[in-house]
Amino acid sequence: FASGQAELKDRAKTVLAPIAAELKKVTNDIIIEGHTDNVPIRSGKYASNWELSMARAYSVLVFFSEQGIQSRNLAGIGYGENRPIGDNATPEGRAKNRRIEISLMKSD
Repeated sequence: FASGQAELKDRAKTVLAPIAAELKKVTNDIIIEGHTDNVPIRSGKYASNWELSMARAYSVLVFFSEQGIQSRNLAGIGYGENRPIGDNATPEGRAKNRRIEISLMKSD
């Protein structure tokens, strides 16, 4: 994701499309987690990094739904900047933190 943005880039859609095709084959619940870097939101569409992270999860949730995954199996969570995987002191680390994670839940 671009800094401060939640819209899926074309490259992301290219990566997510085959994942969606595989996820359509399962009946498990799918959790989409949104994350951000630690750069504070100063203006624009989102009031906070938490809101931005939720919007990122939602954009993937909508894409998956459009790809035919049952909406009843989809859920989104936003973590804001609270679970970084990269060093927020570097541009590369901040880029790694602007992400989503997809979890497949164990079925009964």
